[in-house]
Amino acid sequence: MNSLAQPARWERVFWPILACALFIALWHFSVVWTATKVFPSPRDVEKGIAGLLQKSVLWGYIGDSLRRVAVGFGAAVLVGIPLGLTLGWYRVADRVVNPVLQLLRPISPIAWIPIAIILFGIGDAAATFLIFLGAFFPIVVAATNAVSNVPSMYRRAGRNFGLTPAGILLKVVFPAALPQMIVGLRIALGIAWLVVVAAEMIAVDSGLGYLVIDSRNSGKHYDLVVAAMLLIGLIGLGLDILFRRLEQMKAVRWGFRHVN
Repeated sequence: MNSLAQPARWERVFWPILACALFIALWHFSVVWTATKVFPSPRDVEKGIAGLLQKSVLWGYIGDSLRRVAVGFGAAVLVGIPLGLTLGWYRVADRVVNPVLQLLRPISPIAWIPIAIILFGIGDAAATFLIFLGAFFPIVVAATNAVSNVPSMYRRAGRNFGLTPAGILLKVVFPAALPQMIVGLRIALGIAWLVVVAAEMIAVDSGLGYLVIDSRNSGKHYDLVVAAMLLIGLIGLGLDILFRRLEQMKAVRWGFRHVN
């Protein structure tokens, strides 16, 4: 049996649904068996989500979180990709800038919260800044490494065809490096989604992260806490699936076929 064979279409649907059903069943019977009065059952969480929908606040919370991620992540892409391409193309620039990047990169975006509040106050700007930091460094590193890993024969071939250095970078190196950069963007988006939840617990008064901390503080509504957690996970899964789809596009897979 070929372990690398692609699963049938029905398997790609059936097994995830079965795993989710087993998880919910285990969750339900664990609550019943322990007779806990604190941790909510799946039915309690369902009622909590229904209550948020009735109050017309749930979609607003989700929209605020997605908007902050879109702005912060988008800014990180606009700054990080050109910087990474430049550092990967010009090795001297990489040797100058890389020590600073490696110094700042391990610092958790959460550690920047006090500084973000000092610089931007309590509000969207602080949360967006934290998201930007969380996504920026993985994007720069991925773009730099992607350009550096493009075989030198591609550059020589571009020069033989009369391309200028800018043409080689845009028409040869960038497409070949794109698959690896997409992987970096996918990782950065996951980090951005994590950071927005933490930032919303402190720096803003809306969003799914705010829903978690507000539900905990205002009467210990753990049904809403767990509901927000599940929504965070589901949206994160959806974003990851979108990037996986992007990786399969023919224009992106050009680099996989040629580089590998």
